[in-house]
Amino acid sequence: MYHVLLGVDDDGEMAHRVAGTVADLPGDADEVTVSVFHAFTDNPAGASAAQVAGVRRAQERLEEAGIETTVLEASGDPAEELLEAAADHDADMIVIGGRRRSPAGKALFGSVAQTVILNADRPVLVGGRPSPTDES
Repeated sequence: MYHVLLGVDDDGEMAHRVAGTVADLPGDADEVTVSVFHAFTDNPAGASAAQVAGVRRAQERLEEAGIETTVLEASGDPAEELLEAAADHDADMIVIGGRRRSPAGKALFGSVAQTVILNADRPVLVGGRPSPTDES
């Protein structure tokens, strides 16, 4: 069994595309399990990850493909929590979405994807960019 840790935020469209990247990986759906992971940086209402649009959309896409899913959540820095979850749950691969950002935006706000890529001790797949026909 191959275990994928899929990190998502509240962007439902991005989560759906990244989950599609996982669903399109080679192999049979019954040979893969996916933990859909969301890290709360601020959660005053006490929501659960299952209530987050990105988590719901990712689960829907993966379940359509016949892939078994679970939901994991944490509170804190998304990159650090994702890396910790990958280690704690012995994920074979981490999958995250990437966004286009200007160099100034990267410098000012950092990048979860960049931090995960540079610090992961297992393979990281960055996916979910829309195809050129999807972009306006």
